[in-house]
Amino acid sequence: MNSPSRRPIGRGRYIATLFNIGDLLILNVAFGIIVWLFPEFSQAKPYMREIWLLLNVSFLPAIAITYRNRHERRAILMEHVARVTFTSVGLHALIFLSLLSFLRLPMMALRVVLSFYALLLVLLLLFRILGNYILKSYRRQGFNFTRVVIIGTGEVARRLYREMERDAGFGYSILGFFDDDPKPGFTGKYLGSIDMLEEFIASNNVRQIFYCISGQSESLSRVTKVADDHVVDFYYVPQIPKVLLRRFELHNIGAMPVMSIRRNPLKNSLNRFLKRSFDIVFSSVFLLFYPLIYIPVAICIKLTSPGPVYFKQERTGYLGKSFKCLKFRTMKVNANSDKTQATKDDPRKTRFGDFLRKTSLDELPQFINVWRGDMSIVGPRPHMLKHTEDYTALVDRYMVRHAVKPGITGWAQVNGFRGLTDELWKMERRVEHDVWYIENWTFLLDLKIVVRTVINAIQGEKNAF
Repeated sequence: MNSPSRRPIGRGRYIATLFNIGDLLILNVAFGIIVWLFPEFSQAKPYMREIWLLLNVSFLPAIAITYRNRHERRAILMEHVARVTFTSVGLHALIFLSLLSFLRLPMMALRVVLSFYALLLVLLLLFRILGNYILKSYRRQGFNFTRVVIIGTGEVARRLYREMERDAGFGYSILGFFDDDPKPGFTGKYLGSIDMLEEFIASNNVRQIFYCISGQSESLSRVTKVADDHVVDFYYVPQIPKVLLRRFELHNIGAMPVMSIRRNPLKNSLNRFLKRSFDIVFSSVFLLFYPLIYIPVAICIKLTSPGPVYFKQERTGYLGKSFKCLKFRTMKVNANSDKTQATKDDPRKTRFGDFLRKTSLDELPQFINVWRGDMSIVGPRPHMLKHTEDYTALVDRYMVRHAVKPGITGWAQVNGFRGLTDELWKMERRVEHDVWYIENWTFLLDLKIVVRTVINAIQGEKNAF
């Protein structure tokens, strides 16, 4: 357990301010680079001071968003950093360009605007990612920690302690546990009953209290009063069993808070629009060049075995509805194609079909499915109807993977879970990754999966057969 004797530092509250000053410096560096790169800025020279001032003032709301997230969160993921950065840059663009128009100042050319914000986005991302890495390293040295006590000694309190201890970069110094009735099996540092909490907080500079006891309103009111009286941050940790450990979303019905156990960012109409727009643009560009691939592949398929060029198979899609999934045919026409997966040395495969599978070229016709709206570029891979029928009864949350459109590639595939599922654990791991993708979707995650898919295709995948 972290010791209370770790080196304190009284200037931790200034770290977010330093980050924000760094953000402003990046903003001005990016602006300076753009002014240097684009001579046409000379026409706005008489108004350069006003434009520079508006540029910096417009960034203040973005700084407010960033400061709040940095101040309130200690366990920060890189995906969160990227999301906040995109929000900051987008908000700045909206405010800055609106002010330029309202004040009738010279409007920058479109290519200048796009170049500036692209450069700003890249520089801010690099700065913030590097800055968070340095901050976590700084905390691992024992600085910028926050003193914490946990109320409760049950399983939830122990799980919380393990998560806090998992990475010293979070910067939690856990002083110990308070509980009126210590639970059997507890081996942590017991500090006493809840009646002793106030005296301990006053003499040990405790900054956060995590309450992990359920169904005891009397002790809860005592602890919240102590937290209020000493201006200590209070966090209530719900008693969630292990079987429900996943990302939650908090909602309200009137004044009553309720939690949803299945988070799906793609229920948001803006996120769906963004993902569908990417699908349409990406698949449309690909299909413009598709004949260059289709013609030679179709000729080879026809020359190596009788049958159609495309293999059309009914697969389970969005919300469990079936659709015809397209692939280049890689097997001889057979009666078991809708029941049995291909194996490494499957005698049904043609020699050219084996090449198509190993290079993943057989999946390319699915861009037509994407353009039609049956599939997405990224999502859980669609399974044949027989698999859906069998695995629904065998694998927990199997049908949850159909809460979004199936994809040409997915999070499970880039993590090695593609191809043959001859053992149950392989399908279980694939479903785990699919559900994680659904609950943690971001546009950046889709881009990451696309890039990793291309890299894997170039390197060759051992499970592609």
